[in-house]
Amino acid sequence: MPDRYEVKRFRTAPDGSPDTALASAWVKAVGSGFHDSNRNDTFVDKILAMYRTDDRELTGIYQAAPVAPHSLGPDVPVATFATLRKDLNIGYGRQLETQLVTAVTVRGTHRRQGLLRRMMTEDLGAAKAAGVALAALTASEGSIYGRFGFGVATFERSIKVDTGPRFRIRHAATGSVEMADRRVLLDLAAGVFDRVHRLTPGSIVRQEAYRHTVSGAFGRDGSEDDAIRCALHYDASGRVDGYASYRFAGWDAKPYTIELVDLVAATGPAYLELWQFLGAIDLSERVSWESAPVDDPLAWALEDPRCIESADQRDMLWLRILDAGQALAARRFSADGTLVLEVADTLGLAGGTYVLNVSGGDARVVEAPPGTVPDLSLGVAELGSIYLGGVSPVILAESGRILEHTPGAAFRAALMFAVERPPHCLTHF
Repeated sequence: MPDRYEVKRFRTAPDGSPDTALASAWVKAVGSGFHDSNRNDTFVDKILAMYRTDDRELTGIYQAAPVAPHSLGPDVPVATFATLRKDLNIGYGRQLETQLVTAVTVRGTHRRQGLLRRMMTEDLGAAKAAGVALAALTASEGSIYGRFGFGVATFERSIKVDTGPRFRIRHAATGSVEMADRRVLLDLAAGVFDRVHRLTPGSIVRQEAYRHTVSGAFGRDGSEDDAIRCALHYDASGRVDGYASYRFAGWDAKPYTIELVDLVAATGPAYLELWQFLGAIDLSERVSWESAPVDDPLAWALEDPRCIESADQRDMLWLRILDAGQALAARRFSADGTLVLEVADTLGLAGGTYVLNVSGGDARVVEAPPGTVPDLSLGVAELGSIYLGGVSPVILAESGRILEHTPGAAFRAALMFAVERPPHCLTHF
């Protein structure tokens, strides 16, 4: 890297430590990169407290040479990058620690200097050296991260649900829904989510900020969000197994709309009964949700599925395989069989030819002997896409993203990589 830049990596230190001012300026730089309004010190302190709980590592690139007169000072990074580690459900309840990449920004005046590439490649290499087999991110732009070996693994959609007279769900309630003070979610949200996480391929353990935002303890400006409302679902035994966090969009929004902040349900009945509650809220005609699953039981439970308007379907979780052998061996597979996979990786982290042999659902992975003819040739991004079973190898083969050398191998891979239910990630980071 040219001498004009300096890289600093640091943990979110307690108040009063030498790195406190460094971290505060870093947070403000991230906010600027994502066009947030300027945050005051109280807001930043709350953010940093959450970061400490998650044990985030922060990376900043700073101007080492004197900065231009009147420009932002040398204490403000021109590029930012952060990581934390959380468990990812990789199917059948199995968990794999994953390096989560977030808060990636490069100031527009310092682009095309190799800053993002250096931060990304150094971090991925360090994560692999530490024994981490997977990295993940959620992308604000879809064209950036494929070149670093990330592949789209899960999807989500925005929906608007007409809760007028047509809204009728074919379901007889087995539990009950009650409204609660939003603050109870500070204590309850993580436990309910944990049950959902263990049942859902593609789910990532949530960071500390979630319980604060869904409970209204931390609003968009850092203060309490009194607009948040909370409903809890109780199963037949009286145990809380789901919740809805929501707000009214305001009287100027027509039709009158309930905005879902978070909807978490550990069982099918809890999910449908929370929707029955949402559909019966007085003085509202629509429910909107930005993080709805693509494969949604609600559509099949409604008497008129056209109550759901799907406004946007998009990529959500991107995966990057760091160690192909370790990642494949960690999975449980849905069908037995053998596949020889030739994996290309321009960063040199996970490339090679691997023999994947599955017996009784468990995998044994070895490097193939020299000269072995692969069944499938694919890039590390494509391996990341099929890893959770949410993207079909058959479709990738038809698109030219996977090369099939053995007829039927892509279909065999689809059967093997399938998981017990559609992957869905409710955790943004």
